[in-house]
Amino acid sequence: MTTTASTSVGANGTAIEKSHPAPPVWTPGKCPFADTVRTQVAQTVVGQEVVVERVLIALLTGGHLLLEGVPGIAKTLMVQAVAKAIDLQFHRVQFTIDLLPSDIVGAEIREQRTSEFRIHKGPIFTNLLLADEINRASPKVQSALLEAMQERRVSIGDTTHDLPAPFLVIATQNPIEQAGTFELPEAQLDRFMLRHRLTYPTPTQEAEVVRRSLNLRLKRQGDGAVPMSAFDAIDGSQRMSVKQLSEAMAAVQAVHVSDVFVRDCVELVNLTRKHPDLELGCSPRAALALANASRARAHIHGREYVIPEDLFALAEDVILHRVRLTYEALAEGRKAADVLAAILKSLT
Repeated sequence: MTTTASTSVGANGTAIEKSHPAPPVWTPGKCPFADTVRTQVAQTVVGQEVVVERVLIALLTGGHLLLEGVPGIAKTLMVQAVAKAIDLQFHRVQFTIDLLPSDIVGAEIREQRTSEFRIHKGPIFTNLLLADEINRASPKVQSALLEAMQERRVSIGDTTHDLPAPFLVIATQNPIEQAGTFELPEAQLDRFMLRHRLTYPTPTQEAEVVRRSLNLRLKRQGDGAVPMSAFDAIDGSQRMSVKQLSEAMAAVQAVHVSDVFVRDCVELVNLTRKHPDLELGCSPRAALALANASRARAHIHGREYVIPEDLFALAEDVILHRVRLTYEALAEGRKAADVLAAILKSLT
């Protein structure tokens, strides 16, 4: 059984570290909205409970999520399954090297008959935007998302347009070391509340994936047929409404965050700016992301208050994509995750 560490304050004001069993990622019955979405997604995606939790945190806080992993581990499938579990408008953009900013945001188009300009809105005008393989596009295209992700609006020509509410970007990317990819600029990475790294499924889960694939039928098209894919098998018959999502978001806003927890978030962020192995520390957005994401995680786990365990569980996803190691630390083979682990240990 895995354990996590938390701290409490003793009578003399000293910090007392406690180790206790980590709760399961999903305890049914504690959050009806999350339970329903998870049940729907589980019909399509095997395992990956932690990833589904991160997607739910992004949904309930209006934050943006970056999913990183090698091809073929169901990143895109999971996002589409979540989109069909909730009655949200959904658009997918496949990022490629020849993509233009106007392909995402839209553009002014001149009508030949009237010689007047009209606004053609791009796929970004949606509730849930899947930016698939975002790091395969050029930095110029990636920067087209900056205004939308921060201010929930875009500028086309001389006009600024508000995006629909809710608006959320879930992006997927392949590891930077793979051919044909570009590293996302720091300004854009900072706008992602969370970056979660997916791993391969366990042998048992992978066997279940194969069994489900073998049970898929043919999809008829006239006299012809093609084998169904996992995308065709996504069940969207029982969808949660936007009103139910809004009610869940309001419940997250009511979760209590103590002053002590806020100080812990700020202290963690400040320690990343002072660490000798880090060339770039976290911006104030990191503390905001930690507090907001912790509220959502507490709500998903059926609590009306945050605890240190929320901070420790979310620290990697909130912090690691916002920091950069120094050249000396890289030369010595150090990793950002190890530096963060040392910082977290100093907080306990």
